[in-house]
Amino acid sequence: MSKPNSKKEEKLLEALLQSPSYRRADKDQDFLGRDELRPVRLQLELLKPELIQQDEGIRSTVVVFGSARLCEPAEAQRRLGQAEEVLRQQPSDSDRHRAVAIARRQLALSKYYDEARAFGRLVSSTCQINGECEFVVVTGGGPGIMEAANQGAADVGAKSVGLNITLPHEQRPNPYITPVLCFQFRYFALRKMHFLLRAKALIAFPGGFGTMDALFEALTLLQTGTVHGITIVLVGRAFWERLINWPMLVEEGLVSPEDLHLLHYAETAQEIWDIIAGTQQIPLHRAPPPPRRP
Repeated sequence: MSKPNSKKEEKLLEALLQSPSYRRADKDQDFLGRDELRPVRLQLELLKPELIQQDEGIRSTVVVFGSARLCEPAEAQRRLGQAEEVLRQQPSDSDRHRAVAIARRQLALSKYYDEARAFGRLVSSTCQINGECEFVVVTGGGPGIMEAANQGAADVGAKSVGLNITLPHEQRPNPYITPVLCFQFRYFALRKMHFLLRAKALIAFPGGFGTMDALFEALTLLQTGTVHGITIVLVGRAFWERLINWPMLVEEGLVSPEDLHLLHYAETAQEIWDIIAGTQQIPLHRAPPPPRRP
């Protein structure tokens, strides 16, 4: 390139170099963010996690869903005490009564935080041996049950995956995901695809809309024969049978009786693993003792 010979030319050249059109396309965030580039972004969101998981030797996964709002028992007990104290200050307030009732139910459900963590330890210590990465724990990357499952894998020094999503209220990844396997998605559709691409099992702990969305999507894919061989385990039979009247769907002729055979129920980490091991023909393994809490 010839050297500019005047201040005017220098100014013109600087304007050219700063022009958005001069940016390389792969480094131009404004360009990549255009609506017309959506197909390219979709492809990138498919390829990036896929290639990284290939590089890390992830051969199969077990997906753990559950509420982001459930916490470990000690924290749930603390929150209940806090809600009861607030109620004592104004015992006639109906909203405070409701808050206490919810806190009590959350405490009852908090046992599943420990079970999710125990399951993460059990499946990871069983299947990530001799350099193999089978049945690697995958979660949505957030807090609650997701954090517990990732933490269980971290307890035994194993890999686990977090598929985070960009939300209006920013979701921070939980700290127990393997750093190289912590992904962030813009599109729910691509995230859902990655949940199931390597999945051998889907474990649904008590949860809300997101958990039910993932569960029913997987059930639909299995029912229609679009995917095969995924074991679905619902953790907490009383919760799920109170939430969904499965027999009614059969009685109304909306699903076939054999469709309900897609569902298995468990209460503990060991029961979950025994079901998976039986359906996937894996040698059974007893859970290691839990580590001391920090």
